[in-house]
Amino acid sequence: MTIIPVAEVMQTHPEHARLPHAPEYERGAAYIIDHYCPMDQAQVPITDLGFNRADAVYDVVTVVRGQFFRMEEHQERFARSLERIRLRNPLTTEQEREVLNRIVALSGLKDAYVWWGVTRGSMPARSSDRLNPDSFNNRFYAFVTPYIFINNDEQRGRGINLWVSQNHIRIPPKAVDPRAKNFHGLDLAMSLYEAGDNNAEWSVLTDGEGVLTESPGSNIFVIKDGVVATPDLGCLEGVTRQSALDLAEEAGFKTEVRVVTEVELRNADEAFITSSAGGIMPISRVDNQLLGHGEGPGEICTTLHNAYWEKRWNGWDAIPVDYSVTDEGTTPLARHG
Repeated sequence: MTIIPVAEVMQTHPEHARLPHAPEYERGAAYIIDHYCPMDQAQVPITDLGFNRADAVYDVVTVVRGQFFRMEEHQERFARSLERIRLRNPLTTEQEREVLNRIVALSGLKDAYVWWGVTRGSMPARSSDRLNPDSFNNRFYAFVTPYIFINNDEQRGRGINLWVSQNHIRIPPKAVDPRAKNFHGLDLAMSLYEAGDNNAEWSVLTDGEGVLTESPGSNIFVIKDGVVATPDLGCLEGVTRQSALDLAEEAGFKTEVRVVTEVELRNADEAFITSSAGGIMPISRVDNQLLGHGEGPGEICTTLHNAYWEKRWNGWDAIPVDYSVTDEGTTPLARHG
């Protein structure tokens, strides 16, 4: 069994062909506070605390073959993120879904990366109001671009080289709750640069005590003796992570969500990372050293990778995009109050 070249399929299969759209939406579409606009016109006020203080949460849902994947789970996680950071969504759940659908429709994209978030907004006029989260005017933003892959077909086909960061640790949960998908990602970014310096292709962070947390934009899994395990602390509760657990159980493998150590990763038979930006991505090397299964993706990783995409293309937990809604002149706030 070999890894399905997903990006190639997306580029050549007729079910992935982009629909007609206005030329100004060629690079994507956005919703900024209270209006729709082309991606090139999307701007965030410089005084927004989401921009200058990273005071915000966000989420990402993907569209493949014109269908949102696990939209309800993403919206539910987003709501939990808001609550954990004490933010309020200016839109209802239904309005939120309407915005996400409409920006995809405006772009005409059949395969899309759909981002949305809520920021704290600008600083209140009175300094004393900074102590009260209800005094801020929280703002909603969203945008859509063509689907994003963390790793390309060639990398997935041979398995990536993952670097365990030695210079950086994940922000501790008591500093910033990783279950809330937030803007605090400098530790993750620095670990990627460290990986690049060491000829690796992605990175993973520990808690500083040898316990794995997460990779930039992705969760980590290790496989040993047919058992598929992923960290339970210091990481985002990834929707693709849950999808991988579901697929592993369907395939008859034992799964565990628990403490996973750096030593376990180095001694694993197989390993992979998961993300909305690419699905299930096999690892063949850790710190430039081959994992136990040898060259290329392991058998279990290949099985899970292919099952993920085959099920998605067949409508797994999907909600079709309504492409007939392309009037960007009316906003949910204006329509619903």
